Amino acid sequence: MDKLSFVIPCYGSETTIDIVVNEIITTLRQRPEYDYEIVLVNDCSPDQVWTRIRALALADPHITGINLAKNFGQHAALMAGYRHCTGDLIISLDDDGQTPACELFTLVDKMKEGWDVVYASYAHKMHSGFRNFGTFMNERMTESLIGKPKGLRVTSYFIMRRFIADEILRYENAYPYIEGLIFRATRHIANVPVTHHERMVGESGYTFGKLLGLWFNGFTAFSVKPLRVATFCGTASACIGFCYGLYVVIRKLVDTSIEMGWSSIIASIFFLGGLILIMLGMIGEYIGRIYISINNAPQYTIREVISASTDSTETARRETP
Repeated sequence: MDKLSFVIPCYGSETTIDIVVNEIITTLRQRPEYDYEIVLVNDCSPDQVWTRIRALALADPHITGINLAKNFGQHAALMAGYRHCTGDLIISLDDDGQTPACELFTLVDKMKEGWDVVYASYAHKMHSGFRNFGTFMNERMTESLIGKPKGLRVTSYFIMRRFIADEILRYENAYPYIEGLIFRATRHIANVPVTHHERMVGESGYTFGKLLGLWFNGFTAFSVKPLRVATFCGTASACIGFCYGLYVVIRKLVDTSIEMGWSSIIASIFFLGGLILIMLGMIGEYIGRIYISINNAPQYTIREVISASTDSTETARRETP
């Protein structure tokens, strides 16, 4: 019997997490041959979602609750959930009801064709314009820097095999980026269409700053292409500067009456200075993340794990794989 594990990062979902969990359980009753577990990870949500998770976990032995000590981000919360689940197939979905749990067997049945990972794809996404722009930028970034196949749609609703999760968990540093870890492990990935639901309450927790941080996690941890771009830009700027210098000298030799202006010099200094600072900042970002990794910064810190099957909790421990 295959066991399905559902890993759900929770943030600001006090009023929706019960609905999502009930939808999963109701859908699973259609296929009683599947065993299952649900792992709910509270990413230090400011509302009372942990209270709801505790109640769900104590009432149902299939549910495990994990409470993180601070907000580490969605991808770190997923890593925490993956380390605590035991299923043969692992399904990740959102806590706000937009990812349709009622269509989970659409993903499961697609996996039977032999795929390693299957992402849900949406014909019409019920996100704001800002989130859709963020998704567009993330798609372009993963294509150009991480090697995502063109045409593949990456979403937060996906299913993967156990061995892919085990490979992902080999990543032991801070700043995890799930898509990068998946593309590093396999290219046998497919899409399956599902319906995207309206958000039940509130707005997305992803601000521009969080999206920018997520993109930085992706390209600094899994690609050196930005450094190669920096090398190319530096080389191109040096060549342009050398050619311009030759042009100025030759022009002065041909026409000695030409006065050399400061405006072009100042403009060149500002351009080259700004370019240098950008490249130094990029290199510094890489070095800073290397420094943090060397210092063994944790992916997440677990305050408490609760489950009715053990009726016990683990408190305040630092999780470093």
